Formats: sequence, structure tokens, C-alpha cells
Amino acid sequence: MRVTWDIFCRVVDNFGDIGVSWRLARQLSQEHGFVVRLWVDNLQAFQRICPAVVTQTDWQTIDGVQIAYWHDDFAMSTDLLCADVVIEAFACQLPEHYIALMRSKQKVLWLNLEYLTAEPWAAECHTLPSLQAGGLQKYFFFPGFTEQTGGLLREATLLSQRDALVTTEKRAEFLARMGVQVQATERLISLFTYANASVQSWLEALSTDTRVNHLLVLQGPSLVLLADYFRLPDLQVGQIYQCGNVKVQVLPYIQQEDFDRLLWSCDFNCVRGEDSFVRAQWAAKPFIWHIYPQHDEAHLDKLSAFISLYNNDLDDYIKTNIEDSWHAWNTSGDMRRVWQELIKHEEILKKHAVDWCEQQRKLADLATKLACFYQDWL
Repeated sequence: MRVTWDIFCRVVDNFGDIGVSWRLARQLSQEHGFVVRLWVDNLQAFQRICPAVVTQTDWQTIDGVQIAYWHDDFAMSTDLLCADVVIEAFACQLPEHYIALMRSKQKVLWLNLEYLTAEPWAAECHTLPSLQAGGLQKYFFFPGFTEQTGGLLREATLLSQRDALVTTEKRAEFLARMGVQVQATERLISLFTYANASVQSWLEALSTDTRVNHLLVLQGPSLVLLADYFRLPDLQVGQIYQCGNVKVQVLPYIQQEDFDRLLWSCDFNCVRGEDSFVRAQWAAKPFIWHIYPQHDEAHLDKLSAFISLYNNDLDDYIKTNIEDSWHAWNTSGDMRRVWQELIKHEEILKKHAVDWCEQQRKLADLATKLACFYQDWL
């Protein structure tokens, strides 16, 4: 009898939480042969990255994964069965009715899939159990960048698909489908951020560069800042706006697979949160990360922890450039000088991005580590 998995996801910042949960659900189903059910509380946000989602139904199946609309009345189903493995994505708190089902089941593995962090304590807490009411145990599962953590999401064919696209012809075909025409001399940059006051000083740096920077902007709060930069009420999807050596083009909402292709196609990627942050690393291109901001600025500790790990094999001067630019990007700092210094080392950054990707691909991926943990737990 096939093993069943339930993944519960509450959408917090529109795309990050559901992006990770959806990738994981498909991989557990398609590569590991599990029966997977994904509970989501916001189907509208889900539909933005997966157009096949129908927003007016409680149950549907996409790519072999059963999608359940998680709302207050779902517990009224009298024939609902608890899965063999239950994943609480990012501490989203399971419904009490479902926890009661877990208590009545003879054996169930309960996992809290935590947010990704490079901080050393994550390895120390990885797979630790926590006794819950009614005798259940919940295990904390931390994705990460070392053998001692839970790995990163990486589908089995992801990197081979990337390598197949990065030929000139296929890359150009994809970009044309996105409505993008790029000149051979241009630097193609993707932009996907939270509200970020540093964007305008960065645009100034790009506009005075010796090379034309073609900026592909994904939907999000940065559109307001870009419109302000061009002194316009808003920017239209697909239209080119240019100031000096920076060209800005807004893309429509794109599904997950095309987001990966976009990162592979660009020369430099600006990403945010967790899902796009990991995908940028698999793109093996230079990138800058806008980490999810927290009120107590705990996110800056997470940022520094990753920079320290990512920078490990670089010369001190380039380490400093990366630290300065990433911290300015995440603290509303002035990007003009730090960007100019950073981009001087573009060729070194390119090689380092490839080396880092190769280093991470040697580690087991998140879905495989979850499957192995379940087998060991039995």
C-alpha cells in the first residue's frame, strides 16, 4: 500500500510558502511515488504560479497531487483520513480536528518543515522531536546547505533542464515567448523583491553603467518604486522604459517552471524570500538576495550567516563587496557605490555561482532527505 503524505500550507507572502510547498508536493509524488495531498488556504495566490488551479473548488488534482482548499469548514468531512506523514509547512499550525485524527491513527510521522537558514543552530535542531499533547511527537526538519541539515529542494532533472536551455537558441526562444528581445551586448537582470527603498539608487547605478542593463521585473511592490523613478503613475506590462543605460520591462505573472527558465536566462538575478532564493542558486548565476524582513531585524543575522557560508572560498576583497552590497540591499542603503564595486568582479562572481551550485548538488535534496527520514523513523 502506497504511503500517504499531507502537506499543510498557509500563504503568508503570496508566493514563497506555496512555492516551496507545491514544489515539494510534486517531487514527493512524481519522484518518490508517494500519494500526496496539499492543503492550501489561498487558491488565488496559488493560481498565480500554477494557472491550472481552479479557485472555486474544494478538491482537485494537478500533476498527480491532490489539492485541498484549506478553510474553516473542511473539518466537516466525516470520511477524512489522516496521512502516514504530515508536514506542517513553516509552523502553520494544524487544525485541531486533524490533530485528533492523528491521535487516533496507530502510527503517524508529524514534521514541522522550518524556514531555510544557514545559522549554525539549525543543524543542531534538525530532526529533534518535540512531545505534543496526546502523546504525539513532532519533529523539526530544517532545510539547509550542509550534510547536517535537510538539504534544498532540487528536482532530479532540474539542472539538466537548465543546461539544455542555456544554449543560445533555446534561451532566445524562451525570452521571445516572454516578449523579451535582448541584445548580445546587454546584461539581462531579473528583479523580484519585497518593498525595497534601495531600488532607486540601484537604478541610478545601472543607468550610468558602461553596459546597457535590461531589467526584467516580476510583479510585486517594486513596481511602485520603478514607476516613481520614471515619474510615471504606473508601468505597463511588456513596454520598455529607458533612462541612460538601464532598460526596464515588466513581465506578466509567470508560472513556476517559467520562473526557473527566467533565472537561467538572465546574467544576474535579484531574488527574495526562500523559494526564489534557492532557485537562483540552482541557476548558477550571480545573484543578490532580499531576505524576508522581520521587525526585530533577526533576518539580518540570517543574511549574515548565509553570506559567510557562501563567501567562504572567495578573496577577502570580493567577500567585502558582496557583504556591503547585500547589506545595503536589505537595509535601504545606497546601492550606487557598492553595485559599481561589485559588478567590477562579474566574471569572478559568475565562476563562483557555478562552483557553489556544484557544491550544493553533491548533497542530497530536501525531498530525498524527507523520504529517508521517514524510512528510518519506521
